[in-house]
Amino acid sequence: MEKLNAVIDYLLTHKLIFTLLILLFAVMMRRMVLSQIRGDAAFLTEHQRKWMSSTKNGTFAATLLVMFVLWQPEISQFALSVTAIAVAIVVASKEIILCFTGSIQRASSRSFRIGDWIEVGKLSGEVIEHNMMATVIQEIDLQHGQYHYTGKTATLPNSMFFTYPVKNLNFMKRYVFHNFHVVVPEFVNLYPLLPVMHERIEEHFSHFIDVARRYNSMIEKHAGVDLPNAEPHIEISSAPAGEQIVHFMIFCPTERATHLEQLIRCAFMEEYEKAFPRQPVVAESSAAA
Repeated sequence: MEKLNAVIDYLLTHKLIFTLLILLFAVMMRRMVLSQIRGDAAFLTEHQRKWMSSTKNGTFAATLLVMFVLWQPEISQFALSVTAIAVAIVVASKEIILCFTGSIQRASSRSFRIGDWIEVGKLSGEVIEHNMMATVIQEIDLQHGQYHYTGKTATLPNSMFFTYPVKNLNFMKRYVFHNFHVVVPEFVNLYPLLPVMHERIEEHFSHFIDVARRYNSMIEKHAGVDLPNAEPHIEISSAPAGEQIVHFMIFCPTERATHLEQLIRCAFMEEYEKAFPRQPVVAESSAAA
């Protein structure tokens, strides 16, 4: 017991050594717990990511609390000594303060959690980690009408949550309203093609349309707004140059949106060629005199 008290007194006297031991212990425990959570899996599940993020944040918070308690007398003396330059410190650490308050804002508003799809500014992706300073997302290419991962990881400082609105796109993980259009150079009557195109689209939608309707209804109840229904929508407009634009909006599984777009484009081109066949061009030749 006397030896233990002597060791404790020595560590409290030499706080720098004690701090290094605490940090070493925290790092070792963190690595061990993260290793147990990850296991031998090649890809992390959403549940694993949540536990790993909680472990990292919990370890950081606990270590910070222990450091504060250990160095409290020195911190108090330091705070008194820097009262005169407190304003300068606040200005210099403005970004850090914004990151901390941004994290508090995110937690209090519950705008997103790990596994959600979000869009902040021009960046969009799936949240894979968040802490007091930053949020890490796996980037998804939504700007070009695609819904696949780009392979890039973006780290967003939490201060961005005060500059840009945070859009939660989590419902798009399963089903999405996918919009695209086809440009027709000739000004012809395309409206007789609409019933045929609806039939062609229904052929591709028959195996999931019931699930899409239920999911669409669930989103409406959750959001409390009247969304467009799950049926395909086709509209025709014209451009200033005289060409016609056929707009398609479909509600479909996210992972199949691009594939279904290609099928619908192909069907439209086939029906357009049937309705407006091209006249063969006859080349005129003049006989030599």
